[in-house]
Amino acid sequence: MKVFMEWTYVTPKKKEMVWTSKEMEVEEALSFAEDIEKTGRVKQLLFYDTRGVAWTKKELIKLMKEIETEPHDIVAYFDGGFDHETKKAGVGVVIYYKQNGDLFRIRANAQLDELQSNNEAEYAAFYFLLEQLEHLGVHHLPVVFRGDAHVVFHQLSDEWPVFSEEGRWVERIEQKMKKLCISPIYEPIGRKQNGEADQLATQALHGTIITSTMRLERE
Repeated sequence: MKVFMEWTYVTPKKKEMVWTSKEMEVEEALSFAEDIEKTGRVKQLLFYDTRGVAWTKKELIKLMKEIETEPHDIVAYFDGGFDHETKKAGVGVVIYYKQNGDLFRIRANAQLDELQSNNEAEYAAFYFLLEQLEHLGVHHLPVVFRGDAHVVFHQLSDEWPVFSEEGRWVERIEQKMKKLCISPIYEPIGRKQNGEADQLATQALHGTIITSTMRLERE
């Protein structure tokens, strides 16, 4: 979770000035806050998250203790594939997250019917990913989304126009993210970097369905 700090500094002559920091990880921000408070000249110190919500130091420390026991620091990959002959789609997702000091990975896929194109399969994969995040209990957190379907990111970011075929998926995705209060961070990647999700989508097309959760070794 990233935040930036805003603090009101008071000089010995009681003049005030508001300072704003760059965005940084919460742990780093709290460390700086400790140092700043030692000056004895801080009138007010607030932290703002990516949604613009303000937190006091006490509130932020309490929040981080609560978050530690829930899934956080989430990086999620997705991919979709479509077979024009069978009219079936395969979707695959991989979710990395931290919880209670450990690192976990979820792998899941599904075979879908009634889709019309590979582009629609990519949107279906993104929505399937949101369903997995909801099942995991993710809410009120930033999530890094990675995939090689750049058109999906451009349209979800309102950088490209949305046409009728994708319109219903964009609406469903936005509604789901709003329900979960997820702050999305879109990071388009190349196909080679999306190998795990791509393999899962291909396996789903061939009828091999996978759902697994694994605790990973920390580096």
